[in-house]
Amino acid sequence: MSQSIAVIGLGYIGLPTALLFADAGLEVLGVDINPEVVAALRAGQCPVEEPGLPELLRRVLASGRFTVTQRLESREVYVITVPTPLDRETGGADLSAVRKAAEAVAEVARPGQMVVLESTVPPGTLNRLVRPIIESKVPGLDYVFSPERVLPGRILEELPTNPRLIGADTPRAAERARALYASFVRGEIRVTDSTTAEMVKLMENTFRDVNIALANEFAMAAQALGVNVWEAIELANLHPRVNIHRPGPGVGGHCIPVDPWFLVERAPMVTALIRQARTTNDRMPVVVAETVERLTVGRGVRQPKVGLLGLAYKGNVDDSRESPAYVLARILQSRGFEVAAYDPLVRRGALPNATLEECARGAHCLVLVTDHARFREIDPWQLRPLVAEPVLVDTRNHLDRQRWEAAGFDVHVLGDGRKQAAEVRVDR
Repeated sequence: MSQSIAVIGLGYIGLPTALLFADAGLEVLGVDINPEVVAALRAGQCPVEEPGLPELLRRVLASGRFTVTQRLESREVYVITVPTPLDRETGGADLSAVRKAAEAVAEVARPGQMVVLESTVPPGTLNRLVRPIIESKVPGLDYVFSPERVLPGRILEELPTNPRLIGADTPRAAERARALYASFVRGEIRVTDSTTAEMVKLMENTFRDVNIALANEFAMAAQALGVNVWEAIELANLHPRVNIHRPGPGVGGHCIPVDPWFLVERAPMVTALIRQARTTNDRMPVVVAETVERLTVGRGVRQPKVGLLGLAYKGNVDDSRESPAYVLARILQSRGFEVAAYDPLVRRGALPNATLEECARGAHCLVLVTDHARFREIDPWQLRPLVAEPVLVDTRNHLDRQRWEAAGFDVHVLGDGRKQAAEVRVDR
């Protein structure tokens, strides 16, 4: 396939997508407004932490099929993969990057070319925003919405193999997009209209958010009822039609805590459950902070220090966008806590990244926030002499509880109501 495409936005999804297109034989122009990203890519340096991505970058650069620029040029296909964060003031989608990308396309596009929007957006965005901007200057293009469905840490595995959804409003656009993605997608390719595809993407992440909120409510109920929620969830999931997710300290990342609000924005009167799930998950850092406060200030500790283990929003990735760790840190700091944090994967974030020893030294409580596999390798016997008080709060049920207790730590696991009930009986 000799088709030429431009991928606009070279972040966590745009860069792997561009490289896979190039590796499949297409001529790809990667476009990003960040000069540091452009310079790094031109030098063969991968700005996105993802297994296999640096090697793929070097291969396609050597092939000559992938070039990088800050300035968009005319191509047969334009793939828009820019970010759509939550606008904290309006509670809806910040579509400014999508708007700028559409305006840039309008300056260079020609009739007969195709625009593919991959950015997660409120339903109707392709037809209400992107198409009018471009059509006002250049009529006669095809328009498609085609969302990614991948898990960070497995992007290069899942982009080619996961089912691909094509949202197109004309048969020609649908077939052109199907042929485009078939260049590297081996999974099933399904076609629907663009607005349905936009909604499907939001539904997928909203489903997970609501399920996590249910698990978090189960965890809080279990603590009140003297039940270990982790055992209860494992037993409930033995039912062939039950799949309860895992509770935790909150929901992070660029999708799950953001996308449900896009549905609430477009249909505010009929999305009460979605809104409540977001509220429940957003409150979990407060629940964790209250636990920490009870175990420190509640026991007479003055000027307490907390060490957070993990800044990434989920385990085994370097992505800390919307991470509940930052929310928890702000809450604790507002309540007078000194906060230190250690994450072996996150290189840049909103909180200074200490060493493990610096994080633990003088801490009155350690809080496991992120379930990185390498945190299981931490030796609690080495940390015991460093901490001021040997208290551990495990918000993910991730660490070996018996091992930490053997090292002298008082271990509290989110949702373990049995321990809390036992403490109440002792106090009485």
